[in-house]
Amino acid sequence: MTRPVVLFACIHNSGRSVAARLLLEHHAAGTVEARSAGSEPKAAVNPVVSEVLAERGLSTDAEVPTHLHTDVVQAADVVITMGCGETCPFLPGKRYEDWPVDDPAGQDLDDVRRIVGDIDGRVRRLLDTLHSLG
Repeated sequence: MTRPVVLFACIHNSGRSVAARLLLEHHAAGTVEARSAGSEPKAAVNPVVSEVLAERGLSTDAEVPTHLHTDVVQAADVVITMGCGETCPFLPGKRYEDWPVDDPAGQDLDDVRRIVGDIDGRVRRLLDTLHSLG
Protein backbone atom coordinates (compact mmCIF):
# COMPACT_ATOMS: atom_id res chain seq x y z
CA MET A 1 0.00 0.00 0.00
CA THR A 2 1.36 3.43 -0.97
CA ARG A 3 1.43 6.23 1.56
CA PRO A 4 -0.23 9.44 0.37
CA VAL A 5 2.12 12.38 -0.06
CA VAL A 6 0.99 15.75 1.31
CA LEU A 7 2.78 18.97 0.38
CA PHE A 8 2.35 22.07 2.53
CA ALA A 9 3.21 25.20 0.55
CA CYS A 10 3.57 28.73 1.86
CA ILE A 11 5.71 31.75 1.04
CA HIS A 12 8.79 31.37 3.24
CA ASN A 13 8.69 27.67 4.26
CA SER A 14 9.87 28.76 7.67
CA GLY A 15 6.71 28.78 9.78
CA ARG A 16 3.24 27.58 8.75
CA SER A 17 4.27 24.90 6.28
CA VAL A 18 7.04 23.58 8.54
CA ALA A 19 4.64 23.35 11.49
CA ALA A 20 2.04 21.60 9.34
CA ARG A 21 4.57 19.12 7.97
CA LEU A 22 5.93 18.20 11.38
CA LEU A 23 2.48 17.97 12.96
CA LEU A 24 1.17 15.73 10.17
CA GLU A 25 4.25 13.55 10.32
CA HIS A 26 3.78 13.23 14.10
CA HIS A 27 0.05 12.47 14.03
CA ALA A 28 0.22 10.18 10.99
CA ALA A 29 2.84 7.94 12.62
CA GLY A 30 4.28 6.78 9.30
CA THR A 31 1.02 6.41 7.36
CA VAL A 32 1.47 9.64 5.37
CA GLU A 33 4.53 11.27 3.80
CA ALA A 34 4.58 14.99 4.60
CA ARG A 35 6.65 17.58 2.72
CA SER A 36 6.87 21.36 2.73
CA ALA A 37 8.19 24.09 0.44
CA GLY A 38 7.93 27.83 -0.11
CA SER A 39 7.69 30.18 -3.06
CA GLU A 40 10.31 32.49 -1.47
CA PRO A 41 12.07 30.33 1.14
CA LYS A 42 13.90 31.97 4.04
CA ALA A 43 17.34 30.86 5.20
CA ALA A 44 16.08 29.19 8.39
CA VAL A 45 12.98 28.20 10.34
CA ASN A 46 11.24 30.92 12.35
CA PRO A 47 12.73 30.62 15.87
CA VAL A 48 9.38 31.29 17.59
CA VAL A 49 7.74 28.52 15.56
CA SER A 50 10.64 26.26 16.54
CA GLU A 51 10.07 27.13 20.20
CA VAL A 52 6.33 26.39 20.03
CA LEU A 53 6.90 23.09 18.23
CA ALA A 54 9.56 22.15 20.80
CA GLU A 55 6.93 22.71 23.51
CA ARG A 56 4.95 19.98 21.71
CA GLY A 57 7.97 17.66 21.57
CA LEU A 58 8.73 18.33 17.89
CA SER A 59 12.17 19.41 16.68
CA THR A 60 12.87 21.66 13.71
CA ASP A 61 16.62 20.94 13.82
CA ALA A 62 16.57 19.00 10.53
CA GLU A 63 14.29 21.47 8.72
CA VAL A 64 15.74 23.44 5.81
CA PRO A 65 13.42 25.82 3.91
CA THR A 66 12.97 24.45 0.38
CA HIS A 67 11.99 26.18 -2.86
CA LEU A 68 8.58 25.30 -4.28
CA HIS A 69 9.15 23.80 -7.74
CA THR A 70 6.67 22.17 -10.08
CA ASP A 71 8.31 18.76 -9.56
CA VAL A 72 7.65 19.00 -5.80
CA VAL A 73 3.97 19.62 -6.55
CA GLN A 74 3.94 16.82 -9.13
CA ALA A 75 5.15 14.32 -6.53
CA ALA A 76 2.31 15.17 -4.12
CA ASP A 77 -1.16 13.64 -3.89
CA VAL A 78 -2.52 16.53 -1.82
CA VAL A 79 -1.30 20.15 -1.93
CA ILE A 80 -2.18 22.43 0.96
CA THR A 81 -1.52 26.09 0.21
CA MET A 82 -1.03 28.46 3.09
CA GLY A 83 -0.70 31.94 1.65
CA CYS A 84 1.44 31.34 -1.44
CA GLY A 85 -1.39 32.44 -3.77
CA GLU A 86 -0.70 32.44 -7.48
CA THR A 87 2.97 31.55 -6.98
CA CYS A 88 1.99 27.97 -6.11
CA PRO A 89 2.05 25.82 -9.25
CA PHE A 90 -1.33 24.33 -10.13
CA LEU A 91 -1.35 20.90 -11.72
CA PRO A 92 -4.57 19.23 -12.87
CA GLY A 93 -5.51 16.04 -11.06
CA LYS A 94 -4.08 17.07 -7.70
CA ARG A 95 -6.22 17.58 -4.64
CA TYR A 96 -5.77 21.18 -3.49
CA GLU A 97 -6.88 22.86 -0.29
CA ASP A 98 -6.20 26.43 0.73
CA TRP A 99 -5.82 27.01 4.46
CA PRO A 100 -6.19 30.69 5.45
CA VAL A 101 -3.74 30.54 8.36
CA ASP A 102 -2.14 33.63 9.90
CA ASP A 103 1.55 34.13 9.14
CA PRO A 104 3.64 33.65 12.31
CA ALA A 105 6.41 35.97 11.05
CA GLY A 106 6.88 38.81 13.53
CA GLN A 107 4.28 37.41 15.95
CA ASP A 108 4.81 36.97 19.68
CA LEU A 109 4.91 33.61 21.44
CA ASP A 110 1.21 33.54 22.39
CA ASP A 111 0.11 34.38 18.84
CA VAL A 112 2.38 31.69 17.40
CA ARG A 113 0.97 29.17 19.89
CA ARG A 114 -2.53 30.08 18.63
CA ILE A 115 -1.42 29.75 14.98
CA VAL A 116 0.25 26.38 15.58
CA GLY A 117 -2.86 25.24 17.46
CA ASP A 118 -4.99 26.22 14.46
CA ILE A 119 -2.66 24.30 12.13
CA ASP A 120 -2.74 21.29 14.44
CA GLY A 121 -6.55 21.13 14.28
CA ARG A 122 -6.51 21.43 10.49
CA VAL A 123 -3.84 18.71 10.21
CA ARG A 124 -5.88 16.33 12.37
CA ARG A 125 -8.98 16.90 10.21
CA LEU A 126 -6.92 16.37 7.05
CA LEU A 127 -5.50 13.14 8.40
CA ASP A 128 -9.02 11.85 8.96
CA THR A 129 -9.68 12.23 5.20
CA LEU A 130 -6.41 10.71 3.94
CA HIS A 131 -7.12 7.07 4.68
CA SER A 132 -9.00 6.81 1.38
CA LEU A 133 -5.85 7.81 -0.58
CA GLY A 134 -3.51 5.18 0.84
